[in-house]
Amino acid sequence: MKVEFAPRSVPLQRRLQTASVAQWVFSFLCLAQCCTVAFIALLFTRFWLVSALYAAWWLIDREKPRKGGRRIHFFRNGIVWRYMKDYFPVTLMKTAELDPRQNYLLGFHPHGVLAVGAFINFCTEASGFSTLFPGITPHLMMLSLWFRFPFFRDYLMSGGLIPSDKESASYVLQKPEGGNLLAIIVGGAQEALDAHPGSFTLLLKNRKGFVRLAIQHGTPLVPAFSFGENNVFDQVKNPKGSWLRRIQYCLQQIMGISLPLFHARGIFQYSFGLIPYRRPICTVVGKPIPVQKRHEPSEEEVDQVHQKYLNELSNLFEKHKAKYNIPEESHLEFI
Repeated sequence: MKVEFAPRSVPLQRRLQTASVAQWVFSFLCLAQCCTVAFIALLFTRFWLVSALYAAWWLIDREKPRKGGRRIHFFRNGIVWRYMKDYFPVTLMKTAELDPRQNYLLGFHPHGVLAVGAFINFCTEASGFSTLFPGITPHLMMLSLWFRFPFFRDYLMSGGLIPSDKESASYVLQKPEGGNLLAIIVGGAQEALDAHPGSFTLLLKNRKGFVRLAIQHGTPLVPAFSFGENNVFDQVKNPKGSWLRRIQYCLQQIMGISLPLFHARGIFQYSFGLIPYRRPICTVVGKPIPVQKRHEPSEEEVDQVHQKYLNELSNLFEKHKAKYNIPEESHLEFI
């Protein structure tokens, strides 16, 4: 394989953009494990008190992730996220206003390999979320497993991430003052296994839990599609029925997380590595779908709202796909 190196005259700004993306990839691939090792290692040094005090704090603070988390605006407004946003670049587009007196449940599609668009748009202010949607506070749900790691849980909460369980979701959606947006990556970790460039396959056909949750709280549903999300990484081919896909599925059942074998470019060369490609991502937020509140919705009611959501998401995709050079014959596929 021929290795293509980056030119020596790369501007400083582009180097900073690459570095910002590299640290983010590292944080989601290795930081949780590194934090755990550091927590344990400190117990066997003269700095053991740091881990002991944190353990006590962790016990007292254990329910905080399920109570809306603890966002830090300094973290969300960090310059590193602006460099990361400009690397791809990532943009956020709204098609309708959101009333700050209401709460909303937003479905984000597709997951992609690392959900770059979801993180930049809803966990940072790099793409100007608060400017586009004044009075709205975003909360992005993430696999509950990651909130069990010391120190790393605080890093996640700083950006507004909360665990992906019903208790955490209900806490946000039932806030009486409104002005909250709960973002759920509906396809989840399993959908990441279908995140191939040019793919528009969404794991959504039988995923109705988020719809039931919206009905129980009378919360409007907001569809969002992130164009280009699947294009920033290549992934080893893993068609359904292949030995690789079966192994990935088994590991997901055991560990709770999917393990897509992805690759893209490196830091100093463009041929191979784990740094995503410089390809644009645009997250388009659709108009809210009104939902009538029912504490115990029937299956028929859930199915009706779910079908309406699928239709609105398809319409959103069809209306905007030409802007992002998606062929006319390409359509969303729900599985």
